[in-house]
Amino acid sequence: MLELLEGHTLSTEKQPLAIRLEIPDWIMPHLEADFGDRLEEEMAALLGQPTLDLRVNLLKATRVEAIRALRREGFEPAETALSPWGLRLEGRQPIMASEAFRNGLVEIQDEGSQLIAAAVDARPGQRLLDYCAGAAGKTLALAMTMENRGQVTACDVSRSRLEGAVKRLRRAGVHNVTRHLLVAGDKWAKRREGRFDTVLVDAPCSGTGTWRRNPDARLRLNQRDIDELLPKQAHIMDIAARLVRPGGRFVYATCSLLSVENRQQVEKFLERHPDYALIAPEERSELLPQKLRHESCFALTPHSDGTDGFFIAVLQRKA
Repeated sequence: MLELLEGHTLSTEKQPLAIRLEIPDWIMPHLEADFGDRLEEEMAALLGQPTLDLRVNLLKATRVEAIRALRREGFEPAETALSPWGLRLEGRQPIMASEAFRNGLVEIQDEGSQLIAAAVDARPGQRLLDYCAGAAGKTLALAMTMENRGQVTACDVSRSRLEGAVKRLRRAGVHNVTRHLLVAGDKWAKRREGRFDTVLVDAPCSGTGTWRRNPDARLRLNQRDIDELLPKQAHIMDIAARLVRPGGRFVYATCSLLSVENRQQVEKFLERHPDYALIAPEERSELLPQKLRHESCFALTPHSDGTDGFFIAVLQRKA
C-alpha cells in the first residue's frame, strides 16, 4: 500500500465543501445564505487555532502597565486591533499561573466579547443589568467601564456559574456588582420593570462563532437545537425589553454566526416592540473602533476580524 502511495499526495479538492470545511450538512444552507461567496474563507477560519486574548482590568492597571507586568514574567503580549483594552498572546500559554492574572491586572476574554462590553458603553453611576451573565466575564468589563461606580446586576439561571463569579469579582477588585439567580416563577424581573439604564442580553445560542475553540460542538449541534433556541431567545428579549427605562438602551448579543439568531431575531423583536429602535451608527459608543460604526448591527468573525464569531445590536427604548 505504501508503494502505491509513493510520489502521490492526498487532495481534498474533490470532496464536498461540507466535508472539507467539517461542517454538518444540515447547517450548510443557513451558512450559504448568510455568507454567500465568503462561505469557504469564513468557514476555513473556524478550523484555525484560536487566539489567547486578555482584557486589561483598568481598575488595577493601564494597558501599558499590564504589558510591562506580563513582560517581566516572560510573556510577549501585543495590543489587539479592535478592543481598547485587549492584549493577545501567541499559542497556549500558562497565563493563569502569572502574577498579573492572579492579581487581577488581566482577565481572559476574547476580543470579540470585549467589544460587546464596549458597545454597552456603561458609564459611572448608571444602573446596568447583565441578564444572561454566566460566570460574569462581561459583568467584570461593565464594572470596569463604570469605574466601580453605579450598580451592575448579574443574573443567570445557573447557580454554579453565579457562585463561580465571586472569585473573579474579588480578584478584579469589583465591588459594585450584585448577583441574582433566576428561578421558575421568579417575580424579580416584574418588580424591576423600567428600572435599568441599560440591559445586556448575551443570549443562549448555537455557539457557532466559537467552533474553533469547541470543535466538537459542531458535531453535537442539530436543527432541533436551533428550533428550540429561537423562541427562547425571543422570550428573553421580551423580558429584557420591559426592564429598560424609557430612553434607556438594550444590547442584544450572541456568539452565533447564524442570521436566524441574529439580525432576524432583532427584526422580529422590533416588530413586537415598536417602542424600540436601533441606535444610529453615529450614536455608537466611542469605545468601538471606527470600522464597527457604519452599520446598525454588526457581526464579527475569525476570518474578517480575528475574533470569535459574535453579533451585536444596540437598541434604544423611546422616551
